[in-house]
Amino acid sequence: MNMFDRNIHFDSLFKFSQISRSTQLHLKNVYSSLALCMFVAAAGAYVHVITRLFQGGLLTIMGSLAMMVWLTMTPHCPQTEKKRLAILSGFAFFTGVGLGPTMDYIISINPSIIVTAFLGTSIIFVCFTLSALYAQRRSFLFLWGTLTSGLSILLLVSFLNMFLGSVMLFKAHIYLGLAIMCGFVLFDTQLIIEKAEMGDKDYIWHSVDLFLDFVTIFRKLMVILAMNEKQDNKKK
Repeated sequence: MNMFDRNIHFDSLFKFSQISRSTQLHLKNVYSSLALCMFVAAAGAYVHVITRLFQGGLLTIMGSLAMMVWLTMTPHCPQTEKKRLAILSGFAFFTGVGLGPTMDYIISINPSIIVTAFLGTSIIFVCFTLSALYAQRRSFLFLWGTLTSGLSILLLVSFLNMFLGSVMLFKAHIYLGLAIMCGFVLFDTQLIIEKAEMGDKDYIWHSVDLFLDFVTIFRKLMVILAMNEKQDNKKK
């Protein structure tokens, strides 16, 4: 039999038999909200880098925290859906503005790094998301202990490096942080599925977890590419 005569059903790639229909619809809402966050965050970063109307600093951090607290305190219901989406957009905007100082540093080295980092982050995020969706349910939830331990180690390394100023420790912090955030994509995706299966359909809040994962991976990937670019320039 000729292998090229076989019918290929691409629809089967998007069928997740272990996930109920209602949860699949919930995930569509989650990723739609995530796309909104990324678009608004890009606008926030543009505001910082191009217009300089805002500066990424303490005010930006306070704005992000205020929006997150407001979103948490606003109950999830059809009557507050538009309001919560607006709050989510505000949170994403301040987060994008907060990326401004890092992007300024990256642009001074090589502006193309930003595009490369975004594409790399998108590929990483999609691959780990699909791994979580196709894997057996709850198979990655055991990562919680490992990931939280890793975050504690990162915090300790960051604190020590404030006094040591070691380049090696800084690199270890960045690479380990990238690996941990990839693990969080697996964990958060399956946790969202389990919450949805148990009746928690707050897709707006669920998108916040994935958005923070994406932004953190993007930030760390930009720094890694910038470090490699600087090393290559020194060798030339």
